[in-house]
Amino acid sequence: MIIAAAQFTPVPGDIEANAARMAALITEAAERSAGLVLFSELALTHYDRHLIAADPAGLTVTPDDARLTPIREACRATGVAAVVNAAGRTGGDGDRPAISSFVLGPDGTLLARYDKIHLFEGEGEGEGESESALFAPGTADGRFTLGGIRFALATCFDNSFPEVPARAAADGCRVYLASSFHDSAQPVAQYGQLAREHGLHVLLANGTGTGHSGSGCGLSGVWLPSGERVAAAAEWTGPVPGDGAELVLSDVRDLITLMADPAVAAIPVQECGEPLVDVRTAAPELLVAELRDDERGAFAQLREGVLKRLLAAQRALPDGLRLKIVEGYRPLELQRRYFEEYVDELRALHPDRDAGHLHQAASRYVSPPGIAPHSAGGAVDLTLVTMEGEDVDMGTPINASPEESNGACYTGAPDLSPAARAHRRTLNAALDSAGLVNYPTEWWHWSYGDRYWALATGADHALYGPKEWDGPEEQGGPEEWDGR
Repeated sequence: MIIAAAQFTPVPGDIEANAARMAALITEAAERSAGLVLFSELALTHYDRHLIAADPAGLTVTPDDARLTPIREACRATGVAAVVNAAGRTGGDGDRPAISSFVLGPDGTLLARYDKIHLFEGEGEGEGESESALFAPGTADGRFTLGGIRFALATCFDNSFPEVPARAAADGCRVYLASSFHDSAQPVAQYGQLAREHGLHVLLANGTGTGHSGSGCGLSGVWLPSGERVAAAAEWTGPVPGDGAELVLSDVRDLITLMADPAVAAIPVQECGEPLVDVRTAAPELLVAELRDDERGAFAQLREGVLKRLLAAQRALPDGLRLKIVEGYRPLELQRRYFEEYVDELRALHPDRDAGHLHQAASRYVSPPGIAPHSAGGAVDLTLVTMEGEDVDMGTPINASPEESNGACYTGAPDLSPAARAHRRTLNAALDSAGLVNYPTEWWHWSYGDRYWALATGADHALYGPKEWDGPEEQGGPEEWDGR
C-alpha cells in the first residue's frame, strides 16, 4: 500500500473550501496509487484557535457533517481512506470540542476516531487561549487496521510524550500517523528519533500558513523505522501561489501482517460447526471455474457463512460484472505441499536466507498449513468477469506470485493500469461490504471466519478451524442448504 501525507494551506474558517481541496488531493493521491491520505492538524479549518473559539457551532463537526460530503465521496470514488483532522464535537452544545482525527474508510464511512490526548499549553498564551481552554482531551489511543497493516494515530503535542509511540509499538502498530502543526524544523526532526526508538514507520502531515499563534512550517515527511528520512515536502516560509499543495508518498507493503506472523496463530478458534457446501449446487448463480485436477470437487466447497457473503457481494456489483470462484476449500495435505514447494522455490532463489526468513517470505503467497484459511473452508480465490464469463483486467492473473508479477499481485500495488485499478476497487468494495477481508499480498484472496479475518476485524476469536473433508458423500443435496 502507498500512503500519502497531504500538505496544503487551508482557507481559514472555510470548511467547504477546505473539504473540496481535500477531496481533490485524495483524488490526486489515488492517481498516484495511494490507499490512504493523512491531513495535518485542524486542516479542515486551519490551525487558528481564535476562529474556532469565536464560532464553535460553525467550525466544529461530526464525522457525518454534510460539509464533509466531498471528502466521503472522494474516498468512495477512489477507494482511498483519509485521515481528516478537525475540531470534532464531543457531546452536547455546551461541551468542549476535541482535536479529532476522523478516519474515513475506502467506502467513505467512519473507520476510527481519535481525539488528541495531550493538549498544548504554550508560553505567553492569554487566558482562555490555550488548547486546553478550548478543547477537551481524548482518553483513548487511536488505532485502526487497513490493508493488513495496523496504524496508530497521534496529533502534534502527543508526539512529545514517548509513551504514546511506545504504546503504539507494543500494540502491534507498524505505521505511526502524525497530524501536526509545527512552526519550525526542530520539532519536525524529532520524528526520526521517534521512528528509530520505537521501530515505527512514521508519516507526518504538518500544517502550513499563519495562524493566530504562529505559522506551520510544512516539511511533511516519511521516516523509516531506522530513523532515516526518505521523503519530505517543502518548507513553508510565506504565501506561495495557490496553496502550495504537495503529496509525500511512502510504500508500506513490507509492513503488512503476513499469515506467518505470530499474531495470526495466536488468535483462538471457537469452531462454529458450519458444514462445507458445494457452491456449484448450493448457489448456481455464482460462476465456478473448473479445476481439472480435482475430480472430487474439494475446490468448490465453502463454509455456509462465506457463501452467504459471496452472494451478497455479487448483488452489490455493478451491472455487467459477476464473480468467478476459482478455489475455495483446500485439503490440509495439499496446502502443506503447496507451502513446502514454494519454500523450496524461494530457497533456490535465495540460498543465503535462513529457514525462518523463508517461512515468513513464503507466507506472502501460500499460508502456513496450521493456520491456512483455505483449509478451514473460510477462504476463496476469485476474480471479476463479464456476464458472459470473459476475464477483465485485474493487473495480474490469479495466483501470480510476487516474483512472477514483480509485486503487482499485492492488492494495493502501484503502477497498475487504470482499468485494473478500477476493477480491483470494484471487487474490493463489493466484498468489503459483504464482510469479507482481503489478504493484501493477493488481490484475489478473500476470507471470512478464519484467524486472519479475526485479526483484521478485531474479533476475539475465529469461527472456523482446519477442517477435514472426505468427499461429496458427506453433504446433503442443495435443498438442505437454506443460507440464501
